[in-house]
Amino acid sequence: MNFTVIIPARFQATRLPGKPLADLGGRPLLQWVHERALASGAARVVIATDDARIEAAGRAFGAEVVLTSTEHRSGTDRIAEAARQIGLANDAVVVNVQGDEPLMPPALIRQVAGNLASRSAADMATLSQRIITLAELTNPNAVKVVTSRDGYALYFSRALIPLPRDGMPEAEHLPEVSPGWQRHLGIYAYRVAFLRAFVQWPPCPLENTEMLEQLRALWNGASVHVDEARAAAPQGVDTPEDLARLRALIATGV
Repeated sequence: MNFTVIIPARFQATRLPGKPLADLGGRPLLQWVHERALASGAARVVIATDDARIEAAGRAFGAEVVLTSTEHRSGTDRIAEAARQIGLANDAVVVNVQGDEPLMPPALIRQVAGNLASRSAADMATLSQRIITLAELTNPNAVKVVTSRDGYALYFSRALIPLPRDGMPEAEHLPEVSPGWQRHLGIYAYRVAFLRAFVQWPPCPLENTEMLEQLRALWNGASVHVDEARAAAPQGVDTPEDLARLRALIATGV
């Protein structure tokens, strides 16, 4: 299976400026992401950024870096430009690995690429994992996904979906007989032709309401296949508290 990983990275994160270059165990956070992507078996790993500081850091640790426009509204737009710059064919499979996922298991990167490559009917592929605690289930930052019996996404939401009509579970840990609530993991695979079409579509009302870019795909009738992750996916880094937690974890030798 042949696929390319493109890692979008920007300096001006709202909650944690300079996040890709934050020190993590003596290396930039972005270097950890890059190393995980390389370990996935990708034919090519490219960092896409609009910032000269990130470009310089990436080149210093040996990464292929593409400098993109500063006008992009999303990482997907940045990936689409990078795919064009490096000359990927329309049928090439691209995996979007977020630049703030330093502990993303390489197996999941390969899984999502294979998920798309094995399904010609899918326009996009992504992953999910079962929600096991009530706290995660009710957390609006934990995006939930509901799928059809064939594994295609019906909807993504920050809200609790499906909502139990007869009341919420009372235990903190959800029972095994629960509806199988799934948390969406923010890793995607697309073919380049679809990626180019996607970034031409304007943001849709659902996307603007939930602030979830993947809803644009559903709004426009695209098929998004969701596979359950075969490995645990650690939380990414969004805040200074996340970074401190991850630094403590790395210090234990994980």
